[in-house]
Amino acid sequence: MGRRARRILGTWLWALVVGALAFIWVFPLLWAFTTSLRPPGQIGNDIASLWVHHPSLANFTEAWSDAPFLRLYYNTAVVVFGILGVQVVTITLAAYTFARMEFWGRDFLFRVFLLQLMVAPSALIFPNFQTIRSLGLLNTRLGIMIPYFASAFGTFLLRQTFRSVPRDLEDAAVIDGCGTLQTIWNVFLPLAKPTLVAFSIVSVVYHYNEFLWPLIITDTERARTVTVGLASFTQSAESGAQWNLIAAGTVIVILPLIAVFIVFQRRFVESFMYSGLKG
Repeated sequence: MGRRARRILGTWLWALVVGALAFIWVFPLLWAFTTSLRPPGQIGNDIASLWVHHPSLANFTEAWSDAPFLRLYYNTAVVVFGILGVQVVTITLAAYTFARMEFWGRDFLFRVFLLQLMVAPSALIFPNFQTIRSLGLLNTRLGIMIPYFASAFGTFLLRQTFRSVPRDLEDAAVIDGCGTLQTIWNVFLPLAKPTLVAFSIVSVVYHYNEFLWPLIITDTERARTVTVGLASFTQSAESGAQWNLIAAGTVIVILPLIAVFIVFQRRFVESFMYSGLKG
């Protein structure tokens, strides 16, 4: 076998392996979509099949009426974007401090700050719960948000970007009369836009999917997020083995993230590539 033939064969084998792994990863998602379209009572021996003989939206209608998804969406949006808004402010100020300001113990303090990345969030649930309870914020959206207002990961990403900004640009801003906050706003943030987009993606997806902390901190629908609401909905539907109804509720919850990814797919990839190169 010639070198060209071996190269072509290797390419096809690699594509086959990657395609098989991709199918294994996407199969549960495809199953959820197809099962949600099965008419009520059609689940039987073909439960694992991806083919739907008579698609129907009846499961979505029933799921939407059985669970307060609008309320859950609203709570989730407030929590996710509220956390992101505060995080952008805190990580920007912290990153600028660690990247551009000179003070004794700066590097040591930054290393200590990064220790947060080594602590599993679940290990802090009890002290966080005690703090939120002492503040009287149980079963509130603010109680869900407070533990995430600071981010060591975001600070690290933004610090790397700020360190790559030429000193001449900062000096020119100072000569033009800009203060520290004006310099950050006019010089650093525009250059760090791809990094901020990449971090925003990670933050939104993580806190949209967060389950354990909202479950512990809330006990009514007043502040519950979609993940906790889906768990409650699933428990009620499991009693009757209504897998098509459970699949419909699952699709309703994951659809916003899928839609956002499809719309902004190219921007997502570009942002992560840029951040990876700058890090």
